[in-house]
Amino acid sequence: QLQLVESGGGSVQPGGSLRLSCGSPRLTLDYTAIAWFRQAPGKEREWVSCIDRASSATYSSDSLEGRFVASRDGPKNLIYLQMSDLKPGDTAVYYCAADQGRYRCGRRQSDYTYWGQGTQVTVTS
Repeated sequence: QLQLVESGGGSVQPGGSLRLSCGSPRLTLDYTAIAWFRQAPGKEREWVSCIDRASSATYSSDSLEGRFVASRDGPKNLIYLQMSDLKPGDTAVYYCAADQGRYRCGRRQSDYTYWGQGTQVTVTS
């Protein structure tokens, strides 16, 4: 069953910005921590960012140097990933992930039960 749906991917030039969205037809995203992962061609899936349940504290991979930030829109039941100053190395399929009722962020894929189908982000000149 489809639990999470990502959108907002596309092609952008280096230095540009994109905002990804993660929604769910079944889960109330306010009630769980949500994470973003990405997978580039030929590479392992890696953790990108996360937002805690309730407190909405956010965390991002140190390697991103503050360029990516997760946020929450409760009334719309959406989680966003705002990406700025995009680089070719950010090219990947981006996934959101949830584990119903999870309170705190986790950085392992095994921390999450539900995954979206992914949205492609391509950074190229």
